[in-house]
Amino acid sequence: MDSASADKENGAVDSPGQLDAGALFVLKSRGSWLHCGYHLTTSIVGPVIFSFPFALSLLGWAPGLVITALQALLTFYSYNLLSLVLEYHAHLGKRQLRFRDMAADILGPRWGKYFVGPLQIAICYGAVISCILLGGQSLKVVHLLAVQSKWEDATVPVYNHLRNCTTNVGTDTILPFAETYQPCLSTPYPCLLRIGRRRFNTHRNAPNKDYSIQGSKENRILGAINGISIIATTYGCGIIPEIQATIAPPARGKMFKGLCICFGVIVITYFSVAISGYWAFGNQSQPTILYNFMSETRILLPTWFLLLTNIFTLVQLVAVTVVYLQPTNEIFEKWFANPRMDEFSARNVMPRLVLRSVSVIIATVFAAMLPFFGDIMALFGAFGIIPLDFILPMLLYNLTFKPSRKGILFWGNTLIAVASSALVAMGALASVRQIVLDAKTYHLFANM
Repeated sequence: MDSASADKENGAVDSPGQLDAGALFVLKSRGSWLHCGYHLTTSIVGPVIFSFPFALSLLGWAPGLVITALQALLTFYSYNLLSLVLEYHAHLGKRQLRFRDMAADILGPRWGKYFVGPLQIAICYGAVISCILLGGQSLKVVHLLAVQSKWEDATVPVYNHLRNCTTNVGTDTILPFAETYQPCLSTPYPCLLRIGRRRFNTHRNAPNKDYSIQGSKENRILGAINGISIIATTYGCGIIPEIQATIAPPARGKMFKGLCICFGVIVITYFSVAISGYWAFGNQSQPTILYNFMSETRILLPTWFLLLTNIFTLVQLVAVTVVYLQPTNEIFEKWFANPRMDEFSARNVMPRLVLRSVSVIIATVFAAMLPFFGDIMALFGAFGIIPLDFILPMLLYNLTFKPSRKGILFWGNTLIAVASSALVAMGALASVRQIVLDAKTYHLFANM
């Protein structure tokens, strides 16, 4: 018996080309443009839109809506630039499957290894922490409304258990299901919020509307910067190359169709939630708008409404968390899996089970420790989303296609990159300052 036959008996398979286990087991290139649209919608449109009214409360009506529209246009443009760069290199016979691969090929190996790769992992893992945090809070609301027992302090760990179960199911099993039902869950949010807003405004305990921006001049300026960072985070993705890598070759044009689907959903959901939420609550909007429907002493809306909204939130958060765990899972597979063995062989399943479980447990601990959802959104936007989604795409496009320095394209991209860099510095200062201020009135593990 030759060695190849012996390998197959032991579970080994031939891996195509020189793909490592991460690319082979996680980034499987066999999706359509419709699959791409589902994947993009899952990664961008989620319960983070509940922070839009809060962001508008920091900016005001006109600036808030203008920035929301500009961010949408800029994000669509930026993601299309990334797609064009990926298509160009694929046409040259060097398909880039990961963000760090793009940076390494265009900017140099050290950029991919020491800057873009770690930054992307931090963003995606931060998104996982935020999803677990929001999922635990939604599960707590469901628990308090439906059960009313003393075990509400276990809600974040319970969500962690649910999230852990879905994480350890194979990527092929959970992702197609998640990507199919997620767009169906995106549209109920604006509908439910409109219903809640109308019912809330007729409630005798509804607060008076006030759209003025409160605080000193310094607080208003830093708050506005925080609001911009929060809006940037709601549009952020951070895994555009990995999503395009899942498209079956040739990928030309498919990403654009997927982005059109995604931003069609964005226009419907984002503006509806932002306008209706801020119109109803004004400068009293909470970091998660659902909190506005409950006072400290009583529930201000029917129980069915709050239950239904939080259940939708929980189910969708599972899908979003699965998607943002993929870069971490891909790293684990690359480092610890054997690409010559079958994906579901014991040799590959056991490290996968242990590492993914530990990853979710660590994220859960951080989510329980730091329950500042709005502050975390601003922090991730300033340090991660803006550099990765609004600065790097401009640089990568200019370096790849080398547009004329006398043309508007080169200087437009340069201006966006420079302005975004300035926003990173200001946003980092504002978000860290706000976390420090909130930490003075909070303690760790206070609201599990």
